[in-house]
Amino acid sequence: MKFGQPSTLPRWAQLTVLPALNLLAALLVTGLVTWLIGEDPWECLKLLINGAFGYGEGIGYTLFYTTGFIFTGLAVATAFHAGLFNIGGEGQTYLAGLGVTLVVLGFDHSLPPAVLVPLAILAAMGFGAAWAFVPGWLQAKRGSHIVVTTIMFNFIAYSLMLYLISHHLIEAGSQNPTTREFGQAAWIPAIHEVAARFGVEIPTSPLNLTFVMSLLAAALFYLVVWHSRWGFELRTVGTSEPAARYAGMSVSRVIIIAMCVSGALSGLAAVNELMGSAHRMNVMFTNGVGFVGIAVALMGRNHPVGIILSALLFGALTQGGSDLSFEKPMITREMIIFIQGLIILFCGALENLFEPFIAGLFKRKDDK
Repeated sequence: MKFGQPSTLPRWAQLTVLPALNLLAALLVTGLVTWLIGEDPWECLKLLINGAFGYGEGIGYTLFYTTGFIFTGLAVATAFHAGLFNIGGEGQTYLAGLGVTLVVLGFDHSLPPAVLVPLAILAAMGFGAAWAFVPGWLQAKRGSHIVVTTIMFNFIAYSLMLYLISHHLIEAGSQNPTTREFGQAAWIPAIHEVAARFGVEIPTSPLNLTFVMSLLAAALFYLVVWHSRWGFELRTVGTSEPAARYAGMSVSRVIIIAMCVSGALSGLAAVNELMGSAHRMNVMFTNGVGFVGIAVALMGRNHPVGIILSALLFGALTQGGSDLSFEKPMITREMIIFIQGLIILFCGALENLFEPFIAGLFKRKDDK
């Protein structure tokens, strides 16, 4: 399946102006709904922004959420460039969490951090890639619809994790579906702890060095997709499978590898949550990060810079929305999800809604 139609806008306008208009439209509709339930939209917007960026701890939480969204956004974009719509990031993150948990619980008291942390990260990527491999193989070899298989694998992953945690990995004597706390050898250092070593004091938050990993992953994504042979094959398959076959490319191989890379990137979101913050596995640790990654990729136009900015927006909505719900009881968590849904609607299904109205303002010189 292929996505997107030829645009009449310059590339830079597609990546900046159109997403900005889509976001503005989503916020206007949100403001109208907020006004209808009896709240002041402008005041709510100021509270949301202040909750996300107005103080040090809030900024830390915003960037912490942003980290997971960058990974899952890059995961969706990788598959998207191959013409695939991977909506299984949630399940792939779940299975990556299992990989982290098995390694950590098995070796957190016997291996030093310099060995254990990289090993757990590799396990997260490997388990995520393995869970994405099956839908990729079914798409490439059997023609199964990638959307259907990845949806199914999300539910399978959740059920599998619930069973394993409840019956095999649960902490002894606990009534909650969670594992024991990971040993500190498996903890990824928090940013405030790293800063303290250099004499810099910043507010405590779950923001950790995985944030740096996410930025490096975005840079590597750009280099691989636009400046490597495999990246060229990836984009060629996503644009035209017949052309790729005519050029001698193995379409099935590209599809399978793309899905494995996508799953591995989703797996890194589990590292951020489990090794960087929670330090234990629980059933609900993903908290929808795989689904938000779809919106992040769509709004970011599958480009790493756009994905980082889009992830920052959704991170701000998550953190700022939490603060807003404390100040305004009428603005519930469901309302924040509603805002995210509107952004997905305007940046996804209605992404080209405003293009006919602004296309005349961006005529190329050779059209004059």
